Amino acid sequence: MKAFKLAGVIAAALLAAGCVDNKQNKTVDRGIDSKHLSQLKAGVWIDPRGCDHWIIDDGAEGYLSQRLDKYGKPVCSGTAPPTVATGPYKKGTTVSDPI
Repeated sequence: MKAFKLAGVIAAALLAAGCVDNKQNKTVDRGIDSKHLSQLKAGVWIDPRGCDHWIIDDGAEGYLSQRLDKYGKPVCSGTAPPTVATGPYKKGTTVSDPI
């Protein structure tokens, strides 16, 4: 009976360990040439519904987040056809790089 209880306690501890937030900073690129994401230029990808998403691609990792207005509603600008990405988003273009 003790072994069964011990196994249950260990299983519960392992399950609870998976719920712990490691509080990793998601605003920093962790690649070889790591830098803060604010130092990279984002392009815009238009989803199939016509709404905008910010996109950055540094070659090894990619970043995507929905473009929202100041009220938290999606921006659907119509700057490109659906499923098309525009702007200097490839290979982590830096702010100082010419377009």
